[in-house]
Parts: sequence; C-alpha cells; structure tokens
Amino acid sequence: MTYQGYLIDLDGTMYLGNEKIPAAKPFIERLQAKKIPFMFVTNNTTKTPSDVSRRLADSFDIHVSKEHVYTATLATVDYMKKLNKGNSVYIIGESGLKEGILKAGFVWEEKNPDYVVVGLDTELTYEKLKLATFAIQNGAFFIGTNPDKNIPTGEGLAPGAGSLISLLETATRVNATYIGKPEAIIMESALQVMDLPKKKVIMVGDNYETDIQAGIRNGIDTLLVLTGFTSENQVPLLPEAPTHVVSSLDEWII
Repeated sequence: MTYQGYLIDLDGTMYLGNEKIPAAKPFIERLQAKKIPFMFVTNNTTKTPSDVSRRLADSFDIHVSKEHVYTATLATVDYMKKLNKGNSVYIIGESGLKEGILKAGFVWEEKNPDYVVVGLDTELTYEKLKLATFAIQNGAFFIGTNPDKNIPTGEGLAPGAGSLISLLETATRVNATYIGKPEAIIMESALQVMDLPKKKVIMVGDNYETDIQAGIRNGIDTLLVLTGFTSENQVPLLPEAPTHVVSSLDEWII
C-alpha cells in the first residue's frame, strides 16, 4: 500500500540518544523528494519544535522545519484549551513543556492551580513532587504528557515521564489523563494538523508500547522499526502484530 502521509517517532527511530541511526536521514530525504507529507509526533516535551528541528539539523544532518514537529506539549496545550477548566497551572517538566504552556497564555501557580501537568524532568526534586501531590489532592486536573516508562539512550533504557507520573498517581490515588502516544488525543490532533484521514497515513516508530499502540488503538497502519525500544526477539510475542516490521528504514519502500 502507498501511504499519503507519515507520522514518525524521533528517539529510537531517527536517532538513539545522541547516536545517529544511519537509515534515518535517507528515509526523510526520500519522503521530501517525493513530496509526501510527514510529521514527527513525539512524546518528548523537553524541547520546543524549533529546538527539535535545530537538533535534527545540527546533530543528525536531517533538515526539516519546526512545522514538521508535533510534540506532546503542543497536544497538551490544545487539550487544556478545549477542556477550559481555568488558566493556572503547575508544571513538572523541562523548558520545552513550561515554555510551550506558558506562552499559550496559562499562568504559573504552585499552591492552588487548575491543572498539574507532568512530563519528563531530569532535575526532579522531592519538593516538586510534594507541590504537585498537594495540588492534585486539592482538586487540580492531573495531566500526564505521556506514558513512556523508559526512554532509550546510548547507556540503556532510562526512566521516562510515565515513571514520574506513576509515582504521583500512587501518592495522590488519582489517575492522570494522558496526552501522548498511544493515546487518541495526540494522534487526532496530529491528523488534524496534517489534514489527512487516518486510513491514508502510517505511524512509524521503534516502541511497541507507544508508537505502534498509537496506531493500533486509533485505526492507523503501523511500521515498527527495530532500532530502539522493541527488539527483534520481542516481535513474535507481541499481543497484536504491527502492520509492517523492518530492521532498518532502508528496507522500507516509499
């Protein structure tokens, strides 16, 4: 089948931590040459779309505009605006998440916010967790940017945002509303931005739990690439097979 649009993961698919994945650059260049629309859909909230675009160019020689990047931060902002439960927020996360939410018009509040938003924070402290716990217990709407338990790095699988969110779910006994892959919220928003129906699009990624499940749960065909999270020996054991599986994006015919 020929797909008219591609939704593509970043870490583990385009690169692995700080390491290049050799097939990534020619894969994107093939899409660009054929003028096939694509969008990077990432659960990473630590960077802005401009940061992501710049890093792809500087570190991996992959040249795309910021408009090709749709982050869980953008999806979180869109969701909060639709929810319309207020405009004050306490955020656990890094600059990409904080900047994206505050620039969208939300106001920082630690004691009694309308929302608590939690993403990956590599400078997490007990004090931050305590503030978030109290705010959620006091009725703040609890949003988790994504459920990733781990993130792939050159050193191994490091703790992801989902691990931090799970800690707060335990502390507060409140389940977070998750935005990122594999949830419908981010996938539906990305498709709206791309302006393509899901039947004409494929989701490309390395993580069965997030990328591939995002496709399976939302009626989108999937391409699992074995360069990151999900390994080849796991494939026969997966509960529902991806539409396609490749060891490298070099194997995929566009």
